[in-house]
Amino acid sequence: MEFFNDLVRYGYLGHAFAACILSGVTCGIIGTYVVCRRMVFLAGGITHASFGGLGIAFYLGADPMLGALLFALLSALGIERAGERGRIREDSAIGIVWSVGMAVGALFMSLAPGYVSGDLAAYLFGSIVAVTGRDVTALILLTAVVTVVAGLWLRPIVYTAFDRDFARSRGVHTRLVSYLMAALVATTIVLSIRIMGIVLLISLLTLPATIAGMLHNSYRTMSVAAPLLAVTGNVAGLALSYRFDVPPGAAVIFVLALMLIGAKLLSLRNGKAPAHR
Repeated sequence: MEFFNDLVRYGYLGHAFAACILSGVTCGIIGTYVVCRRMVFLAGGITHASFGGLGIAFYLGADPMLGALLFALLSALGIERAGERGRIREDSAIGIVWSVGMAVGALFMSLAPGYVSGDLAAYLFGSIVAVTGRDVTALILLTAVVTVVAGLWLRPIVYTAFDRDFARSRGVHTRLVSYLMAALVATTIVLSIRIMGIVLLISLLTLPATIAGMLHNSYRTMSVAAPLLAVTGNVAGLALSYRFDVPPGAAVIFVLALMLIGAKLLSLRNGKAPAHR
């Protein structure tokens, strides 16, 4: 009860709570697409590539999140383009932007005037108490866009996620859907960095959707269950972090891991886990 009472008393905690709910919704919806399309490695590459833009912006004295967003969008669209044209294998392109992005970010951040090691740790592992009202506003806008796109374009997204050739035969503009979803994945990643950090963020995209997939065999149901699971894990992790003074990102992952174990035991008890449709 102390945690919920303090939500009203302390503005930073209220911002963190709102960010947990909003990022849980967006990561749950986007994570369902990421898991079903088997592009977890791609999401990881975008996450780490964004660190390059973050470091450059930090060095120039600009908004680090704006630099991270620019790098993430360019990386996501570039990887999609490279895989589409076939000039370079997608996994190779992901590995390149992953390593180069981290190297560039670490280099420029270390060269920035007034740099301290805590600046690097805050972005790598998250610092949810640093969430501002501006961050919450950006998450509100992103959540609205992601929810509308997922609702209006559900069928094209499902077709593209599971079978592009079939999607094309049904008149779906798979290139448009792929590029749009890649941009939303990149934006979701960047706006969630403050909560989970670059190192742990990929878990928030994959764990809730994976748990939902163990319990349901419909993409539509998964895209509803995953956000609920992500929000639950985020809020529970934030409460544990506040109560026991531990890093919030690690607490969230711990809660989601326990939920994953519980879902696995439940699926084993009820028989073979359902296959995605």
